[in-house]
Amino acid sequence: MDYFLDMPPHYAKVENAKYVILPVPYDGTSTYIKGAEKGPQAIINASDSIELYDIQTELEVYKSGINTDIHTYSFSSPEKMVKEVKERVAFFMHQNKRLCLLGGEHSISIGAIQAFAEKYPNLSVLQIDAHADLRETYNGSKYNHACVMRRAQQMAIVVQVGIRSVCIEEKENIIPENIFYAHKIVGKTEWMQKAIDKLTDYVYLTIDLDGFDPSIVPATGTPLPGGLLWYETITFLELLIKSKKIVGFDVVELCPQNNDNTSDVLAAVLVYKIFSLMEKYGVRMVS
Repeated sequence: MDYFLDMPPHYAKVENAKYVILPVPYDGTSTYIKGAEKGPQAIINASDSIELYDIQTELEVYKSGINTDIHTYSFSSPEKMVKEVKERVAFFMHQNKRLCLLGGEHSISIGAIQAFAEKYPNLSVLQIDAHADLRETYNGSKYNHACVMRRAQQMAIVVQVGIRSVCIEEKENIIPENIFYAHKIVGKTEWMQKAIDKLTDYVYLTIDLDGFDPSIVPATGTPLPGGLLWYETITFLELLIKSKKIVGFDVVELCPQNNDNTSDVLAAVLVYKIFSLMEKYGVRMVS
C-alpha cells in the first residue's frame, strides 16, 4: 500500500505528520454489493491525481504532514475488527494526531467512536448517510454496518443528515429533532446551522459515501437516489469545522468500480478538503 497523495516522502513520515490516515479494508457484514474492502486502496490510488494546493482554503495542508498508517488487522469477526480499530485509533489519539479512517464498510466507525467517547465524555457524532443504520442487531451481529449508529447512540449524541432510507424497526430509535431527512432539506440551507446546533463541542464526523447522490458517487454498496451534492456538502462541512472541535472523521463505503474512478477521486478530494478546512480553522482543533 502506497501513501496518500503524490507528495515528497518527508511529509508522509509519521514523526513529521500532524494528520494520520488509517485504512481499514473491512467488508465482513455488507449485504448488497460487495467490494468495500477495496475502498481504502482505491482512495489512496486516486489521491495521486489531486493537486496539493487547495484553492478554496489557499493552503497546502500536506506540508503539515499526512501519514498513511500501514497496519494489518485481524478480521476474523466483527467484534475483533471493532476492538482492533479502537486500539489503533487510541494509539494515535494519544500522540495528538488528527485522524481519518478510510473504509471499508461503515462498521469500522464503531471502534473509532468508542475510542473517542472514552476520551471525550461529551462527544457527539455527525453522520452523513443515506441510511439510518439504527438497527439493534442485523444478521446476528450488533456490530453489523446496519447497526453502527445505534451503537454510536449508546456512547454519544448522534445527529443524522441526508437520511432517506429507514426500516420500520429503526423508527423507535430515531430522535426526530436530530435527524435531517434528505427530502426535507433539498434545496434549502437553514438546516445546516440547525444540525450543527444539535452537536456538542466535540464532534466525530462519519461520512458514508452513499450520503451523496449516486449521480456523483455511483460506486457504493447501497446507492440510493436523492442524496447530497458536492457544494452543499462542502458548505455544510465548512460551517461545522468553523464552529466545532473535530476529534476525528471517517469516509466509508466506497465500493470501487473497474471502469469508473469518479467516486474514488471524489472520496480522495473529500478527505483532503476536510484536512484543508481543519488546517484553516485549526484554532478549533482538539489537542
